[in-house]
Amino acid sequence: MTVFIHSQFDSGNIECTSLEDLENIRLRIRTDRDSDFYQWFHFRLSGAGGKPCRMVIENAADAAYPAGWPDYRACASYDYETWFRVETTYRDGALEIAHTPTEDLVWYAYFAPYTYQRHRALITRSGRSPYAKHICLGSTLDGRPIDGLAILNAEGSGRPVLWAIGRQHPGETMAEWWMEGFLERLLDGADPVARQLRSQADIYAVPNMNPDGSVRGHLRTNAAGINLNREWDKASLEKSPEVFHTLASMDRTGVDFAIDVHGDEALPYNFIAGCEGIPGYTDHQEHLLTTYKAALKRFSPDFQTKYGYPRNKPGTANLAIAGNAIAARYGCVSMTLEMPFKDNADLPDAAYGWSPERCQQLGAANVAAMLEIVGDLRQ
Repeated sequence: MTVFIHSQFDSGNIECTSLEDLENIRLRIRTDRDSDFYQWFHFRLSGAGGKPCRMVIENAADAAYPAGWPDYRACASYDYETWFRVETTYRDGALEIAHTPTEDLVWYAYFAPYTYQRHRALITRSGRSPYAKHICLGSTLDGRPIDGLAILNAEGSGRPVLWAIGRQHPGETMAEWWMEGFLERLLDGADPVARQLRSQADIYAVPNMNPDGSVRGHLRTNAAGINLNREWDKASLEKSPEVFHTLASMDRTGVDFAIDVHGDEALPYNFIAGCEGIPGYTDHQEHLLTTYKAALKRFSPDFQTKYGYPRNKPGTANLAIAGNAIAARYGCVSMTLEMPFKDNADLPDAAYGWSPERCQQLGAANVAAMLEIVGDLRQ
């Protein structure tokens, strides 16, 4: 049987330079369009069932975050539903994936893909809930909709306004898995925590801020090669309509709380980076941030507060980043939640690592954490 490697599909990314020897398959990751960023890979191997394979990503050393490769294990799936981890080694500047597939078709990815088809299904399903309505914030450079969801009891209610956005960086697919878990709990009519939160706040969600980059197989940028999470102080229709339209919607609703969901290549933990470095950071913002992190840690053992990014010194925050820009613009509490591409070192899972299911569970736990602070948001 002939062996093939393909990546010309939704979110696919790999180039095969040699397939002559299955124990020395040579691969390269493509850069994001008009950008030097790359690290996301997603491809399928066919015709190699039962044969030992060693796939070498030759340009791993020059990826955006080479510190993400040590102790990393690639994701694989036979059915595109269950993603397990396979033996992966980083040495001599190359990432080596060693696997003997038991079936003739196997998929590999940097993290479990969240396809555009699944995104459409999530938006459609959530928008049909009696507790939510679909909103379109605008269009991307490739002409795709920027989909959002509004969970409201009544327009102009005067209640606190909460925003959750995800996947500004398209290769950080764990963010949309998180969103799926978050929305499924939030829209569960029988969940008492969700019922309480829906009764006390207006909530807006944008599950995928970067659908163009997602479909193109980018790590970090949109169709113009722009890193959206460096555009919040200068968003434009020409380069970053995704941020431009989201900010316009936030201006209309106001913001009392915001969470921006991401993935981190290097750190094997779930953590939150706050907005401590913005000008005029208040004791109230600090109280809300501290309370939220403590609540999330209590509701999910997969979350921790010991490891994360260094705390910004007062007045040094980068206001091009969403978590800082939103806090400064609206005087609210805003934060960035990071999940690992590797595994959670506090609760490792040898078979699946940090997985879509665990992302969903962490997303669901954030519903309870939001309820914990919603009463304090406007004090």
